[in-house]
Amino acid sequence: MNWFKKLMIGRYGMDQLSNAMLMLSIVFLVVNSLIGSGIFNIFAMIILILCYARMFSKNINKRREENMKFLQWWNPIKLKLIQFVNRARGGKSYRYFKCTQCGQRLRVPRGKGKIRIICPKCRNEFTKNT
Repeated sequence: MNWFKKLMIGRYGMDQLSNAMLMLSIVFLVVNSLIGSGIFNIFAMIILILCYARMFSKNINKRREENMKFLQWWNPIKLKLIQFVNRARGGKSYRYFKCTQCGQRLRVPRGKGKIRIICPKCRNEFTKNT
């Protein structure tokens, strides 16, 4: 294992973009095994080669810029996915409303009847049925 540490000195290594590329290649390999088309296998191998090329690259600044561009694209999507999952989990116990004034998402308990909601962000007050 010591030889690998020596090999990786001065190299970029793994980051979020490399992890995403690795996961995408695994997805392509699974799809290839289900469908049996060789095109997915080719895509998976190309992505794996690019992933390893990034990992062993000595141009650290360029790889860091690539990762930052990827994160600027990925983080809003990730935030929407997390919000969707959280709303799906709390769907049985909570209702979600949008403030009419500032657009803030508000979570209130279900089954309380007609309630008065006060937005914590803008202090707007409105009534809704839960």
